[in-house]
Amino acid sequence: MKTIADLQAIRDKIKTRILMRKEHGYKHEGPASETHFRSHVMVCAGTGCVAGSSEFIISKFNEEVAKHGLQDDIMVVRTGCFGLCALGPIVIVYPEGVFYSMVTVDDVPEIVTEHLKNGNIVKRLIYAETLCKDEHILPLDEVGFYKKQMRLALRNCGLIDPECIDEYIANDGYVALEKCLTEKKPSDVIDIVKASGLRGRGGAGFPTGLKWEFAAKSQSDDGQKFVACNADEGDPGAFMDRSVLEGDPHVIIESMAIAAYAIGGNHGYVYVRAEYPIALNRLQKAIDDARAYGLLGKNILGTGFDFDMEIRPGAGAFVCGEETALIRSIEGNRGEPRPRPPFPAVKGIFGKPTVLNNVETYANIPQIILNGAEWFQGIGTEKSKGTKVFAVGGKINNVGLVEVPMGITLREVIYEIGGGIPKGKEFKAAQTGGPSGGCIPAQHLDAGIDFESLTALGSMMGSGGLIVMDEDNCMVDIAKFFLEFTVDESCGKCPPCRIGTKRMYEILERITEGKGEKDDIEKLEALAKSIQTSALCALGQTAPNPVLSTIKYFRDEYEAHVCDKKCPAGACQAMAKYGITAEKCKGCTLCVKACPVGAITGERKAVHVLDAEKCIKCGACVPACPFKAIYK
Repeated sequence: MKTIADLQAIRDKIKTRILMRKEHGYKHEGPASETHFRSHVMVCAGTGCVAGSSEFIISKFNEEVAKHGLQDDIMVVRTGCFGLCALGPIVIVYPEGVFYSMVTVDDVPEIVTEHLKNGNIVKRLIYAETLCKDEHILPLDEVGFYKKQMRLALRNCGLIDPECIDEYIANDGYVALEKCLTEKKPSDVIDIVKASGLRGRGGAGFPTGLKWEFAAKSQSDDGQKFVACNADEGDPGAFMDRSVLEGDPHVIIESMAIAAYAIGGNHGYVYVRAEYPIALNRLQKAIDDARAYGLLGKNILGTGFDFDMEIRPGAGAFVCGEETALIRSIEGNRGEPRPRPPFPAVKGIFGKPTVLNNVETYANIPQIILNGAEWFQGIGTEKSKGTKVFAVGGKINNVGLVEVPMGITLREVIYEIGGGIPKGKEFKAAQTGGPSGGCIPAQHLDAGIDFESLTALGSMMGSGGLIVMDEDNCMVDIAKFFLEFTVDESCGKCPPCRIGTKRMYEILERITEGKGEKDDIEKLEALAKSIQTSALCALGQTAPNPVLSTIKYFRDEYEAHVCDKKCPAGACQAMAKYGITAEKCKGCTLCVKACPVGAITGERKAVHVLDAEKCIKCGACVPACPFKAIYK
């Protein structure tokens, strides 16, 4: 068992390792050793970069470093997500802070030979925005993608080795737990969290400290209470919680232990979907290591506090993101929501008082304890404190993970951090809050991103997905896409969700096929409002949001589909009409070869003809034509 003094000794021993990565240009004075290396090669090993062969890149770095006899000077580190997923796999070399992007296994020998051995940056691989004309390397916090970010929940992602407990400890890990156990009463901890204004990051934004207070005041017959972590994260395009678990798993262990101390619990569950194997493996290793250090189990840090935890893999049901369905699944039952009250803080896992927060919420707790409630209150807006992590995807250049202060505008996120829309296309809408969120149009680009503002616009914060759409997206089709997901994922327990969303989807399907009827829009609105007020759980109640928000802001597109039988964006294939512009056609026959059904005919160097009756509207001919002669 480690003591508080032991943990401090670990911090003192390897703090230089962390400083080299945190402070641009910082170098350790003195010879290399097992804790001090001349250079650190940080390789992203989040899911996205692993899919791009980063594990093979790590192996190749180790092989090449050994080949050149540099193993005592160079430390190769498997780390978490750097955020800029569009440029992965990413490798950052410290102390210089050189950011290499889209690295392949074949690039590794050159980086080792030229950079690590000879001291010459490999310019062809460097992220262009980090290299000045004088070849000075910019710190990441001065680069566009990172400049307006504020990484609190993601503070360790890309900075430490998530599989090394000592590196977490060296960057003030478990100090907040030490402080709580030795200096504060449970009620003091709750008061700090309440005063900070932290709200749940998993959806509705309920005050975290208030939830903890309810659980602390609730009692069970045997005195048992639980803490749980919702890491289910089933929203399309969302990967915030997964990235925290992959890059900083110990923060969840520390935070859940603090929550357990605050409410009087002694056991925790982390509910992680089984589709996250990297997150599951790293979290399990972190739990095992924390248990070996005595940071989980009996008499933690000699304070008499007992707490242990375990992982419960989920089967991938979207409904299990709802707290009561998640609790039933943890208990071994079918994941279905139940009516509330009683709320989980009163009657949760196995009928015992339970605190349930999501990964991002927990990730903020240690920093709030260490820096104080006033510090956290100083970030964000009056009612939405702190930062928010977003998985930014869709039609945007810098696809990735960002963490920004509450209140930042959509325009700043999309154009300054996200790098704007590819190919100079016009921004059309942003969808926040996952399949239960709404679509925000261009006229609200300057709206602040916080709980109240998004709700007022007909959307929601949700867990943090942010999908960007451009002029080529059909908003009716977008609404259908998200509603189809909800229909598929409905648990089927209540008729409004099970039947109502299905009827809404059928109407949308009819509209996008050019078979819409004149009162379909009104039917959609009526059904949506009925489901909102009668569905059993929040997932059912918010399912109509994409439809209502797109009708509100893009009603003209719905009317064009229904009345004119036309998709203004040209995205609905069933309504598409293809033809050939005679003036542009050069008779190259490429479109003839591309058409799978022989709908296009014509001799070489003669204007071709498209038979609308034969055309299956697959669109294969459009990219095949180099002269843009085919119109849609």
